[in-house]
Amino acid sequence: MERYLRSTDIIDWKYPAVMALASQLRAGASDPVAIARRAFEWVRDEIKHSVDHGLSPVTCTASEVLSVGSGYCYAKSHLLAALLRANGIAAGLCYQRLAGDDTGGWFCLHGLNAVLLPGIGWYRVDARGNREGNDAQFSPPVEHLAFEPGLPGEADLPEIWADPLPVVVETLRSCATAQEVGERLPDVLLIRGGLRDLGSWGIEGLGVLGS
Repeated sequence: MERYLRSTDIIDWKYPAVMALASQLRAGASDPVAIARRAFEWVRDEIKHSVDHGLSPVTCTASEVLSVGSGYCYAKSHLLAALLRANGIAAGLCYQRLAGDDTGGWFCLHGLNAVLLPGIGWYRVDARGNREGNDAQFSPPVEHLAFEPGLPGEADLPEIWADPLPVVVETLRSCATAQEVGERLPDVLLIRGGLRDLGSWGIEGLGVLGS
């Protein structure tokens, strides 16, 4: 379980500003479920999604996301994991594979979190930010995520990762603008229940989903 609590280069919860916010969110509360709810709602509502708000900066680490105030779903999940871990709550990273259009012509990863709640176990939350058609909530034990895979090729990936997938970090680190990230959203291919990295796809219109 220690790996879901550690501070890393990406989930850098020991960064002073991240620790300060984690302490602020914990103030007056001792129940891990209540603290997790506060952290989730803060990241969901206070950190702007790059696509939803037409913002250009690319963020990756938790401290970058907090400093800039925006990011893709992947980056927002890194900050939420950091805030939870800073409060001693085990947190991991999860992914969905989603179609970028109604026909399933192309796919990309969507990033979210799993948090270990007492009496409940691992519980997934999606802090991407709500908009028309997406209404992610914190309502354990029932999951209320922004997206529900349904088209052929879409999937809830079952793994709970302690660290972000390398293809996600590579994409965020190699793009100069959020618009470029949208043109190179990472994807994975499902093979016999496992994952094979496909790298970043460079397909026109890849940012439509706004994962």
